[in-house]
Amino acid sequence: MSETFKPVLPGASIGVLGSGQLGRMFAIAARRMGYRVHTYSPGYDTPTGQVADLEVDGPYEDLDAVTRFAAGVSVVTFEFENVPAATAAAAAKAAAVRPSGEVLHVTQHRLREKTYLAQHGFPVTPYRAVRSLAELEAGLVELGYPALLKTAGWGYDGKGQVRIAGPGDAAAAWQTLAASGEAVLEAFVHYEREVSVVAARGHDGQVVDFGVIENHHVGGILDISLAPARISAVCERRAREITRAVLESLGVVGVLCVEFFALPGGELLINELAPRPHNSGHLTFDACVTSQFEQQLRAVCGLPLGATDLLRPAAMANLMGEQWQRGEPRWAEALALPDVKLHLYGKSDPRPGRKMGHLTALGASAEAAARRVNEARSRL
Repeated sequence: MSETFKPVLPGASIGVLGSGQLGRMFAIAARRMGYRVHTYSPGYDTPTGQVADLEVDGPYEDLDAVTRFAAGVSVVTFEFENVPAATAAAAAKAAAVRPSGEVLHVTQHRLREKTYLAQHGFPVTPYRAVRSLAELEAGLVELGYPALLKTAGWGYDGKGQVRIAGPGDAAAAWQTLAASGEAVLEAFVHYEREVSVVAARGHDGQVVDFGVIENHHVGGILDISLAPARISAVCERRAREITRAVLESLGVVGVLCVEFFALPGGELLINELAPRPHNSGHLTFDACVTSQFEQQLRAVCGLPLGATDLLRPAAMANLMGEQWQRGEPRWAEALALPDVKLHLYGKSDPRPGRKMGHLTALGASAEAAARRVNEARSRL
């Protein structure tokens, strides 16, 4: 660590741009270590605000308010990546911002992200930039069918993307996303499984990761994560090496998740990056020596990074708004399984497709943990 760099020590105030469940779990980790947490977002009584020391309700576009918010803390970090770049720049006028606004700028836009990764030699799915129906049709000729058309910006959890099965789907697909003005066409990849690596990089360049996590999605939204992932040792090592290289290339100070497609032959392709803690890393809260949220805190505050050992194999299952359709879930039934942990995010409106919480289970193996967490969820 550089001699001129001063770590942000317990007792200081940490600013969080964003106020969802990721910020909530970050705030819990930070307060446990003696920090104060301030959160800024357009909303009140938010998941983060419920456990923060100070909740500021304001639009991200009010740059003067953002600068004033940052002036009241020692360092600012992100709870999600869809914060405007101008907002990050405004915060940086008054406090250190980690990861930097430059990292946010790259990773919040699919086309910039894929272009950056490809130009720096990282493996990505074949893609083409699309700004018109003519460009879409030309891209489909090159990439073939099926293919995925995605908005270039502001997409998450399967939103902002359309599957194109054949030539007859192109016009309708472009009409669906044309309002965004810019999109990315991706070749469809026949992968064996989806995996992710959550890692942290400190101010001194130290990089640690939580190993490879296996992910299963339903409707484009993460459903269950297992750790460790059921992949070969060679594939695991390669995923961790690529992740380390991405963090070093971007100069990340904080936490970043790299999502991969693992192909049948062992090849890995980067699907996307998230410059923050990640849904697939929620199981680290209960299953690892240091959670991804505490690691984010340590990294942005310039403290030594914690051990990432997996204490036992684990699985995490998301709880979506649909779980409330028949009334309040039967929490006692799920918690009758003593090795299951419940995390609820403090959201009052259980809409379909909305992440309301998650369950984590530990087991003798990743498969056993997955069976346990599925059993717990089915009891609800």
